[in-house]
Amino acid sequence: MKTAQNNPEKFIWDSTARHPSAPPPISTAATPSKPSPKPMVWLILLISATYLIYTIKLLSSTHTANCDTDIFAARRHFPLVGKSNTTTQFTTFRQQQSPPENPKTGLQHIVFGIAASAKLWGRRKEYIKLWYKPQDKMRAIVWLDTPVETRGNDRRSLPPVRISGDTSRFSYTNKKGHRSAIRISRIISETLRLIDDDDSVRWLVMGDDDTVFVTDNLVRVLNKYDHNGYYYIGSSSESHLQNIYFSYGMAYGGGGFAVSYPLAKEIEKMQDKCIQRYPGLYGSDDRMQACMSELGVPLTKELGFHQYDVHGDLFGLLAAHPITPLVSLHHLDVVDPIFPNVTRTQALKRLKIPTQLDSAALMQQSICYDKVNGWSISVSWGFAVQIFRGVLSPREMETPSRTFLNWYKKADYKAYAFNTRPVMRNPCEMPFVFYLSGARMESRTNRTVSEYSQHRVPRTACKWEMADPADVDGVVVYKNPDPNLWDRSPRRNCCRVVKSTKNNLVVDVGLCKEGEISEGVK
Repeated sequence: MKTAQNNPEKFIWDSTARHPSAPPPISTAATPSKPSPKPMVWLILLISATYLIYTIKLLSSTHTANCDTDIFAARRHFPLVGKSNTTTQFTTFRQQQSPPENPKTGLQHIVFGIAASAKLWGRRKEYIKLWYKPQDKMRAIVWLDTPVETRGNDRRSLPPVRISGDTSRFSYTNKKGHRSAIRISRIISETLRLIDDDDSVRWLVMGDDDTVFVTDNLVRVLNKYDHNGYYYIGSSSESHLQNIYFSYGMAYGGGGFAVSYPLAKEIEKMQDKCIQRYPGLYGSDDRMQACMSELGVPLTKELGFHQYDVHGDLFGLLAAHPITPLVSLHHLDVVDPIFPNVTRTQALKRLKIPTQLDSAALMQQSICYDKVNGWSISVSWGFAVQIFRGVLSPREMETPSRTFLNWYKKADYKAYAFNTRPVMRNPCEMPFVFYLSGARMESRTNRTVSEYSQHRVPRTACKWEMADPADVDGVVVYKNPDPNLWDRSPRRNCCRVVKSTKNNLVVDVGLCKEGEISEGVK
């Protein structure tokens, strides 16, 4: 390593530093010449000048602020100056900028269009009376093919009646159907023309004269969706074959479907031309779906809309209702009464009280076990309770038993669009059914009390050595009303056996507790 004295670069720097005015010596070393330090000096001067100017401006700004009328204080306390015109203007501006709160959808925002025929009007109008509520600001229009006689009581308990427009100009070529399908397919458009741009309307709902709606649950379902968008909401058929013949993407009008107001306006503009393009379609629902397809709007499925393309006893379907609000029932003239030993209308009227007490929970299934007696219990709230000997898994009990036949009256388990299980034939495995006999609100506890009586039918003796549910006369179910049930994620309610005696069973139904499951012990 060389020392500092022998380093020519070190010598030059030291000499310059000691004698800044003297010319730099000429190096005799064979090294390249170094750049002049002047650019570095100019850079330092530029930075210093910039810093000085910035400091002067900052001091000047602070002085001006102190000389002003405490502008920062005024800004800090601006919202508290109640008498200031500026504050009033600011508040008004904020109110104008904030969008008005959109109230939740209610019955007053829905208009029903009901397809009916004069031939069946005398009988089917009784179904409409079960759910139509003019006192609740409900709006509906019945569309008939020909005029009917309307009596005084009907005027008060039924919607106004209109006659559908002439459809003779439309071609209909399906040899198996009826051209009334064209008339029915235009009900949404004809209803829209009657309401005449009513800003309060959010949804138009289609149904048949033998459709019964649970309107509170319909409102709950529609509140899930933005009525300003394009929505076509309903469900498909229970029949797999029906869905193949028509479409799994089609809403069945008997079960009811809902169309948002903006979409209804688009349908009204193009429907007549659209119908002309499909003369060979069978019914009204496939014509509506064809026009929806041209608009590019798919079916939004809600399983609570029930077409019920089945025959026979609906018990298996209702006792294992899917975990979704019950919105509608259809084909009530085709299926058996939902309660035994009464007429169809009387049976449906029995649902009125539980619907008033807790409509969100209507037909909702809960599963629990009486471990003392070794029983499995299924509660379809507001409808029926079943007691099974032994332990059935929840997976079995939530699957509908085939108490019904498919739409083509065949006992074909492959004909349904959902899972089913066979009706139990073993006398020891057959369920004991308890139908709703009454319901009330217990004022002291603010709980609903629903009572279910055993429907006794002839039975073959069971040789199992265990407690016999045949001795139970009735089941009492306690439940807290839960109007917000469907505002949470879908889950079955839990049930617990509170008291079990030889002749009576008491069950509590409610929200599941943390860690609570439906677990039977074999």
